[in-house]
Amino acid sequence: MSFLNRTTVLPALLGAALLACPLAGVAAVNAPQTATKTMVTPRETVEQRIAGLHTALNITASEEADWNGVSKAMRENAAVLDKLLAERSAGGTAGMTALDDLNFYGKLARAHVEGLKALTDSFAILYAAMPDAQRKIADHVFTHFGHEKTAAHG
Repeated sequence: MSFLNRTTVLPALLGAALLACPLAGVAAVNAPQTATKTMVTPRETVEQRIAGLHTALNITASEEADWNGVSKAMRENAAVLDKLLAERSAGGTAGMTALDDLNFYGKLARAHVEGLKALTDSFAILYAAMPDAQRKIADHVFTHFGHEKTAAHG
């Protein structure tokens, strides 16, 4: 399994149809031009991920207030990761050392973990309010999301 696939599996499984896509941008920033075309797929927007998850989870009108916390966390996570990737892209990689590269990945990983915690905390509130049948849907959505894509890559 490649580094890119390992870094996208966990976020994809955690519903982030959310956090996985910004990591694809990291590959685009760091990969040689020839590899970029094969490694990076078209990026789904955070709004598309939110809408897709909202539909898949069958969010009801009475759950909207709790859902708003989840969607807010998703938007904030995307904004933080997009900002980091934009800074990296704007700075270019010319003159970067191996240590600079590792430090960037560390910064990205910390942002990823902080975003995952915020998402988990907000989702826990929504999940607790769901009836059992809907929780089973959520369990299925989260455990099966992304398997088709990652199985194809490897």
